[in-house]
Amino acid sequence: MKTTFYISLLLAGLHAVSHGQLPPNHHNGDDPNEPKHHMHHAGEAIACLKLVPNNADFAFQFFKEIILEVPNKNIFFSPVSISTAFAMLALGARSTTQTQILEGLSFNLTEIQEKEIQEGFHNLIHMLSHPESKVQLNMVNAIFLTERLKPLKKFLDDAKALYQLEAFTTDFNNPREAEKQINDYVERKTHGKITDLVKDMDPQTVMLLGSFVFFKGNWEKSFKPEHTEEREFFVDAETTVKVPMMHQTGRFDFYFDEDLSCTVVRLHYNGSATAFLVLPAKGKMKQLEQTLVKETIQEWSDHLFKRLLSLYFPKFSISGSYEITNMLSKMGIVDVFTDQADLSGITGTPDLKVSKVVHKASLDVDERGTEAAAATAAEIMKMSLPPAIEFNRPFLMLIFDRDTNSTLFIGKIVNPTITS
Repeated sequence: MKTTFYISLLLAGLHAVSHGQLPPNHHNGDDPNEPKHHMHHAGEAIACLKLVPNNADFAFQFFKEIILEVPNKNIFFSPVSISTAFAMLALGARSTTQTQILEGLSFNLTEIQEKEIQEGFHNLIHMLSHPESKVQLNMVNAIFLTERLKPLKKFLDDAKALYQLEAFTTDFNNPREAEKQINDYVERKTHGKITDLVKDMDPQTVMLLGSFVFFKGNWEKSFKPEHTEEREFFVDAETTVKVPMMHQTGRFDFYFDEDLSCTVVRLHYNGSATAFLVLPAKGKMKQLEQTLVKETIQEWSDHLFKRLLSLYFPKFSISGSYEITNMLSKMGIVDVFTDQADLSGITGTPDLKVSKVVHKASLDVDERGTEAAAATAAEIMKMSLPPAIEFNRPFLMLIFDRDTNSTLFIGKIVNPTITS
C-alpha cells in the first residue's frame, strides 16, 4: 500500500491582474507604445524560452479538459503554476512515472532532456519574479512534510536550488494544527488573498506540495471610476445580470478574427503584463473553446492594430477551485496517482503516490492603473463617435508575460457576478 500525499496548486491574482505574455515569435513591429522585451539575463532567457511552445501547448490542452469538467461556468486557472509544480514533482519521480509527467506537460523527451526542462523552469521562476518589474509577481513553492518522512538530501537541495522550495515539518496526525500551519503560511504569502485553503485534511497525509503565483498589476491606462456604471450582461438566452461596467475611449490594440468570429482587444499593464480580451460572437463560444491553440494567439498578435474604440469592460472578481487529478490523467499523467507511482527520488523508496491535486486561482479586475504620461493624456478624438465594443456576454481573458512568453492565466467569464 502506497503512502499518499496531496499537491496543492494555488494562484492569487489581484486588482487588474494580468501578465503579458505574447506568444512565441511575436513581432512587436514599430509601435512606440509597445513595451519591448527586457531580457536582462540572456542565458536565463534562452533556457526558459525553450519551454515556451511546450508550456503553451499544455495551457491550451488543459483549458480544453477543464471546459469538459465544468461546462458553461466561470473558469480561471494558472497554467504556469500547474506546470511548475509538476516539473518540480518530476525531480523526485523515476522511470515511467517521470516520463508520463514530463510528456503530460507536453514535452517531447526526444527533443529536450529532463535536465534542460528543470533548468528552464528554474530560470522561468527567476525571471517572473524579477524585482525591477513594475508588476508584483511572485512564484512560491513549499513542501510540508511529516516528521517521519525523511526526504533525500539531494531532492531537497535540488528543489531548493531550482524552485526556491521552502520546506516545513508538519504534524499531519493533528489535522487541525496542520491545516492552521499551512493556511497561515498561504494567507501570508498571498497577502491575505487566499484563506482556509486546506480543510478536512486526511491524517494519513505525509506530504503536501504547494505551488502558487501571486500577481498584482496596474493598467497602463486606468479606467476612471466615475465612468463605471451598471449595465446589463447577457449570461445566456434566459439570464441577464447587472454588472458594474468600466468605460474608456481611446486607441486600443484591436483585431476581428473572421474565422473564429471573435473580437480581440489587448490591454497592457505597467511592466511586462498583457491581457487579451476575447469576445466571441453570439453562439460562437464553443467553437472558440474547441479550436483555441497557441498559433491562434500568435495570429492575433501579428494582426492587432491601433483603433479608436469606446470600450466597455466589466469590473469583476472570480476564483476557481479544481480537483484536477482526473484532467491530468486524461492528459497522460496516470501512474503518479496509483500504486504504480515511482517517486523514489523524494524518499529513496517507491512508497509514495499523489492522492489528489487541488488548484486554486483568483482574479480581481477593477479600474486601477497609472495614467499615461501627460504628453499622451489628452488624445485628440474625432468628432464622430468611435465604434463601441462592449464585453456584455461570455468572454475569455488570457493573461501573458511578454518577458518569458508565459501563459500566466486563462479565464472564461460566463457570469461576472458569480465570484467562485
